[in-house]
Amino acid sequence: MNKKIIFSCCLFLSFFGAISQIAEVSLFEKKQFIKELDTLQYRIMYPLNFSEEKVYPLVLFLHGAGERESDNETQLTHGSALFLTNESRTNFPAIVVFPQCPKNDYWANLTADRTTKPITFEFKNGEKPTKSLGLVIGLLDDLLTKSYTNKKQVYVMGLSMGGMGTFEILNRKPTTFAAAIPICGGGSPETTASYATTTALWIFHGAKDDVVSPQLSIGMVSGILNAGGNPNFTLYSNDNHNSWDSAFAEPNLLPWLFSKK
Repeated sequence: MNKKIIFSCCLFLSFFGAISQIAEVSLFEKKQFIKELDTLQYRIMYPLNFSEEKVYPLVLFLHGAGERESDNETQLTHGSALFLTNESRTNFPAIVVFPQCPKNDYWANLTADRTTKPITFEFKNGEKPTKSLGLVIGLLDDLLTKSYTNKKQVYVMGLSMGGMGTFEILNRKPTTFAAAIPICGGGSPETTASYATTTALWIFHGAKDDVVSPQLSIGMVSGILNAGGNPNFTLYSNDNHNSWDSAFAEPNLLPWLFSKK
């Protein structure tokens, strides 16, 4: 085949693939949640053939620090594809929400010393939630008032900064979530008692993570066990910080999540 024809075909396929990806991502509608003078950008995807006369599980996904922005798009970088497949939309119809944290804030109330490797985190227990997490809680509370939200199937998952936010929102809303999936995150083990026996957990981390130490997840698992919980814990021996790629590839991830009530 002529090289020009091959090149043209490759360009067409790349262009078609990009258009298809944009079309899929557009299934997540752009929204804003406004509380007093503060605004939270978020994206939301409704199930196929959505009807307000039915009830659906609700999934809250908290992105990582690298996706902090104000464009209401970047938060979909990791994790959105998991819910966009035909298989997922057919087998697990759900309302999926991706809020976005601005660059100057965190989901969890913490300080981070980025001069160390891994980063050193100090979690501020007992203090108010960050502005961003406070708005997420407000959005969640609003969604829980909707007749079509299944209150028995509310889930939260997140990666890195979002994994830390997952642990924190569990502590702040201990009876809300049926299951949670924190990936390469962490928190204060002493806070786990509030949700250890009420929320099913599947925790992921990479053993070679040099950004967020795997010891942070190990500490949370230990806290949950000490509080009477029974978490799943997967430590990938060869993964660095992007252990979310391995987690998202777990064939039982969504079946496990949506089985919890």
